[in-house]
Order: sequence, then structure tokens, then C-alpha cells
Amino acid sequence: MKHRKTYGALRRGSKIALLTLGLWAAPALAEQVDILALGDSLTQGYGLPEQDGFVRRLETWLRERNHDVAIVNAGVSGDTTAGGLSRVEWSLTPEIDAMILALGANDMLRGLDPEVARGNLEGILEVAQLQNTPVLLIGIEAPGNYGADYKQAFDAIYPDLAEEYETLYLDSFFAGLRENGALPDDLSQFVQADGLHPNPTGVERIVEGVGPKVEELIDKLDH
Repeated sequence: MKHRKTYGALRRGSKIALLTLGLWAAPALAEQVDILALGDSLTQGYGLPEQDGFVRRLETWLRERNHDVAIVNAGVSGDTTAGGLSRVEWSLTPEIDAMILALGANDMLRGLDPEVARGNLEGILEVAQLQNTPVLLIGIEAPGNYGADYKQAFDAIYPDLAEEYETLYLDSFFAGLRENGALPDDLSQFVQADGLHPNPTGVERIVEGVGPKVEELIDKLDH
């Protein structure tokens, strides 16, 4: 985590001495917060211009709320939890202060073993823990077409790991699309023609759901 900057002055007579004391007493200036967004096509912004994608819209949302933040887009279309695990160590470069982890959608879409996904996500969280990098873990809800047992096992991965590793947690990447606690039956106004990836309107709503949790993540860096 970056440290705060303080400013001082050399003592060259009483005026400069007073100036120095005044500067020492001034509030410390915060450095920019750098956040890694490790994810798949939802993070990467599939099918959208860069400025309309999740990362840039989230960065803008945070800056409008007076957060000096830069978000590194580490979303890779088609990536699984295994892919995220393979690249997390070199993605968490020294300047990174915190990480948003949003992987698992492609594991679920391919019907991969939930225990394999759990193990990969756990490996990613272990790397972050070793590097003292706070994490916001974002879940993905499995549909029911793989059966109730699969859905139960997959959905449990995220809250379990968030509790075990004491990360911040958001239960669904699509939480911002919910109306009265549930996703609307007709999502066409929020998704692209493929029915999977959000359009600009959907991204805006998703950011409204994710943004407050990222503010909590930033707040953790000050404590």
C-alpha cells in the first residue's frame, strides 16, 4: 500500500521556519489508488468501445465521487478461474493497491466442476493475501439447468471464500440489474444481442451496484 506524502521546508530564518511548521501541520496528500480488475469478458468490456466498458465506467463513477483512482483492466474474454490463477502473480505488480476479483462465469457456462473453480479462486486469494492486497470478491450465480446440486455447490463458492479470506464481497456481478431483489424477466434493455454481455445501459446499472463496494475497498486502504 502506498504511503501518504508530507511536505517540509528548510529552515532559513523565522519566516521559513514558520512556513515549515505550517506545512507539517497541513493534511497529508493521498496518492492515486491503483486497482486491478481481474476478470473475464464482463470485466474486459466485450462488444463495447473502451469508454463504455465496465472498467472505464467504474473508474469514472469513482472519480466523480472524488476518488483519485486508476483501474487496470485485467479482463480476458473467455477466461476461466484457471486462467486467472495462471496470471494473477504477474498481474499484481508492485504499484497495485487492491484487486477486484470477478471470475467464474465461464467455468459455470462450461459446466466445470465447482470444486475446481473453488480451488482456483482460493489460489488467487492466497496470492493476494501473501502480497497484502485487499480484495473485493464478486460472485456469479449459476442457473438451474445443470441441476440443483451443481447450482448449490457453485453459488456457495463465493460467500465461503469471502468469509475464509475476510474479503469484501458482492454476491453477483449483476446485482445492479436487480429490481425488487430479483433480476427482471426481460433483460433485453440491459444486454447485447448475444443475451449475455451488458450493453452501455446495463454497464451503467452494474457499476451502480459494484461502485459502493469498491468505495469500501478503497476505504480499507486507509485503515
